[in-house]
Amino acid sequence: MLRFIMTDNAASGAAWERRSEKVSAIIAREIVRDIAKRDLKPGDMLESESVMLQRYQVARASLREALRVLETHGLVRMKPGPGGGPVVSEVDSREFGRMATLFFQVLGIQFSELVEARLIIEPLIARLAAQRHDPDDNDELRAIVKQGFEASTDAEWLVASNAFHAKVLSMSGNGLLDIFARAMKDIFTERASGVYVARKRGHVRRVHAEIADAIIAGDAEVAERLMHEHMSEYAKTVARREPQLMNEVVDWR
Repeated sequence: MLRFIMTDNAASGAAWERRSEKVSAIIAREIVRDIAKRDLKPGDMLESESVMLQRYQVARASLREALRVLETHGLVRMKPGPGGGPVVSEVDSREFGRMATLFFQVLGIQFSELVEARLIIEPLIARLAAQRHDPDDNDELRAIVKQGFEASTDAEWLVASNAFHAKVLSMSGNGLLDIFARAMKDIFTERASGVYVARKRGHVRRVHAEIADAIIAGDAEVAERLMHEHMSEYAKTVARREPQLMNEVVDWR
């Protein structure tokens, strides 16, 4: 339940700040806290509107606006029909990246800067993956590399290549780096998927295998170096094949 009355001066100042916020924003934050506190999973239904109105003690319009805010951010979705209502969505790097592009566009961030950021972050994460990886990840990483070698079409190769980078990023042991780096990858992949297809698959397959071997062996320095070389080559390929894209501002989609 929202509480706006506090006693001491400092608390009163905090209460005034909360009153200055839109009620819907406060409610949205409270709903997110409740989702985390109750450990709700993707697909779980939130409480009914009547229950939430009682819990948060707000008007129906404010509650519905709060849910629209969360839906826009990809944190909940509205299930239609009888028995429908707000449902917890899966936290997805694509949704995180989509919201980030809103700020990128306003700030004038170019794709060349996005590529540069990936060039810095992904080698670091490859190092962390080698240092911190869970042995249970090894078989999946090997399977993804094998998937790349077996890919015979452009579509299959694109899936395998994306899966390799996503898996390495997930092995960093740092959730913030994981979702941020995967979001950056998702943003660029959606705009420049043809660059992946156009590259020489044989060479990239071997590089992916070498990076995977270094991570599995726990060789952090080699994993970081190989990933840096791989991403540097990728950045040069993108700049050569899509020069106009590199100078474009990352737009909100």
